[in-house]
Amino acid sequence: MDETAKIKIRHEISRIDKLLNDISPLLNLCKAKERPNLIEITAAAQVLHSFYNGVESIIVLFFKHMNEKLPNDFRWHKTLLEMAFGANTRNIRILREDIKTEMQNFLSFRHFIRHSYSSELDWSEMGPLIRGVEAVWETIKSDFEAFMALDTPERMDT
Repeated sequence: MDETAKIKIRHEISRIDKLLNDISPLLNLCKAKERPNLIEITAAAQVLHSFYNGVESIIVLFFKHMNEKLPNDFRWHKTLLEMAFGANTRNIRILREDIKTEMQNFLSFRHFIRHSYSSELDWSEMGPLIRGVEAVWETIKSDFEAFMALDTPERMDT
């Protein structure tokens, strides 16, 4: 991977790190409560949305670097995520399989939040995402760093 692509990807990684670091008081508050109030839930929803969008931006950068055709249909977010788990023309995995379900849950929430009102947010759905976002990010970040360190992307799927 060329240095320019790595710089762009590392910049996006640093933006997600900053997001989660800056917002950690909110995450900790939400985790400590049985049910956060509407303002806290609304703010936490925005964090989850920003987090997923950032991860998705990094995945796009990887595939652009590999000259992989990006999806452009109405399901492109779902297709892009599937591509990150190996459903691409070269069967290259950027993310490890054991976080696939969690990432699908983040994607589902991203879709929901884009089409809903704050009063419709359900803490029973959001709570597990908030409680897990930092650990999921550490796994994803590790996968991204490992992928950037490879000499050739084909080695990732072995």
